[in-house]
Amino acid sequence: MSLSTTSSFSPGLGLSLSGGGARGIAHLGVLQALEELHIRPAKIAGVSAGAIAGALYAHGYPPKEILRMVKQVSLFSFFNLSSLSQSGFLSMDSIEKLLLRYLPHDQFSFLQIPLVVSATDVQAGETVYFSEGALIKPILASACVPVVFSPVQYQGRQLVDGGIVCSMEVMPLQDCEKIIGVHTNPFNKNQSPQSTRALLERCLTLSIHANARANFRHCALVIEPAALRNIAATRLDRANELFQIGYQATMQVAVELEKIVAA
Repeated sequence: MSLSTTSSFSPGLGLSLSGGGARGIAHLGVLQALEELHIRPAKIAGVSAGAIAGALYAHGYPPKEILRMVKQVSLFSFFNLSSLSQSGFLSMDSIEKLLLRYLPHDQFSFLQIPLVVSATDVQAGETVYFSEGALIKPILASACVPVVFSPVQYQGRQLVDGGIVCSMEVMPLQDCEKIIGVHTNPFNKNQSPQSTRALLERCLTLSIHANARANFRHCALVIEPAALRNIAATRLDRANELFQIGYQATMQVAVELEKIVAA
């Protein structure tokens, strides 16, 4: 599998893909639109859902093919909080097997686009960045929803979702001339949690939203599809709609994107 030949890399362009649970499927629509605009980042930073989408795209899978994977094999099932067990922890073994199926080399070095994945070290209380060596474990760590999954043990650290500290990373892209941010977790002030699960989701959303916005100022442009406010972060069943939302939001700023890339 290789990236299409219709687009060339845009020199100096970094792309930051945020967390957002199932809403992260919108990243695929954004990537599809960028492909059609002949814009491809020279480097990607991914957090949680953005780490999954970013890794598969950087490996060479077209966005629409990744969407098919998501729908058929539940690659984003990390974020289905309805499967929370009584013990509070679920196994990530099945997700690891799925990722290995599509990323069989399990090495950053096999990616066609440089990728940086971030996770949170819960013991040290800091963000950890991965860009070389094994690929699957960092992705698992970056998308490891706290309380739902046990922390991922890797390189002597206990790692969980990177979005806990920063859900839209720009620091790994500071060597890029321009950064495009994609934030798929907009905050809806009109929602009122009606259950324990909804309250947990709301609290996570508040945390993710706050720490992401601090990095908006470092981006030449931030794509934040407003329509995502009306879709819960667990709605994997709305994958097609999420894809289209990301696609349309990107096409709406196509002229601005082309100016940024050309500048």
